Amino acid sequence: MDGQYRKDIYPGLEVAIILKKDQRSGKKTYGIVKDLLTSAAYHSRGIKVRLEDGQVGRVVETDVVGDED
Repeated sequence: MDGQYRKDIYPGLEVAIILKKDQRSGKKTYGIVKDLLTSAAYHSRGIKVRLEDGQVGRVVETDVVGDED
């Protein structure tokens, strides 16, 4: 599932995000959502979140259990 709809993302969810610095390469960062930063219900490039470790990026995947590289 992609991360374009705010209703699908909530604190505690394990997700893959793309950090601003990794947008060109598309490198994914995995973590657990702490805060949702996008207030809109939908965002075409993904809902922006803060992970528990403090990293901020846009959600690209929400079904990442066992999917890490």
